[in-house]
Amino acid sequence: MKKKSIIISLLVALVVVIGVAAGVKAFVDHQAAKNQRIVATSAAITEIFDKLDIDLVGVPTTQAKLPSRYKDVTKIGSPMDPSVEKIASLNPTVVYAVSTLKDQYNDAFKQQAVKVTYLKLDTVAQLKGTLTSLGKEYHRTSQAQIEKINSAITAVKKRIHGQKPKVLVLMGMPGAGYMIATDKSYVGDLVRLAGGQNVYAANGQTYISPNNESLATKKPDVILRLEHALPNVTKPQFEKEFSTNPVWKTMPAVKNKRVYDLQQPTFNASANMNAAKALKQVSQWLYPSK
Repeated sequence: MKKKSIIISLLVALVVVIGVAAGVKAFVDHQAAKNQRIVATSAAITEIFDKLDIDLVGVPTTQAKLPSRYKDVTKIGSPMDPSVEKIASLNPTVVYAVSTLKDQYNDAFKQQAVKVTYLKLDTVAQLKGTLTSLGKEYHRTSQAQIEKINSAITAVKKRIHGQKPKVLVLMGMPGAGYMIATDKSYVGDLVRLAGGQNVYAANGQTYISPNNESLATKKPDVILRLEHALPNVTKPQFEKEFSTNPVWKTMPAVKNKRVYDLQQPTFNASANMNAAKALKQVSQWLYPSK
């Protein structure tokens, strides 16, 4: 009997030790996460870290309205052309950038020996995956808000009815007209989830150059124009293009006044924390009668 009591006591002690060890590890991991010096190079990534309640030491220079908690944080340059030297001067433990820009400036970061983690934010599913992984890494799983996105997806799927509307998605490029966004793009993914049919399939590309001959063969029911980075520049460009290029006048979307401008902060080129709101808005445009 005495031997049995000793064994039970040892087992209890072992459980306590394991529990304490686990608690200590969790505390150490949590403190390590808090002490990270993180730089976000895009507005979408900045918004994600705000929702996760995580401080940053560097944020992008952008016309997009960034969360107020970062108003005094060092600006590191535009998302398309960040200052690698300024980022390096902040002694970051990690820099986050969107994967679509990896080829554009990966070499510059390597030259400065700056560690960069590229996040995939081309689809709503990738956004959910990013939130989940970052939530676990920084001990912020409860702040990830995956449920809100899932609820929006469920809601818009219930609104789909009848024949799928054909949709053309355009992305404004400041000073360079526009590009066509395929179903591989973020807005293209919103269209797919909301029950629309993108008139341009991906074929391995996220964005393709416009071509009047190709556009003339498309008969979109809805046109979505993403104003993107500089709306004060891209919106007038869109207005001029649609008023001077005769190819648009033949399209059902233009004839029926179903051309919509997508503006920040709800819409962006990358999936972001406004995904649920954006998805519901696209659903209303595609199925306005329900």
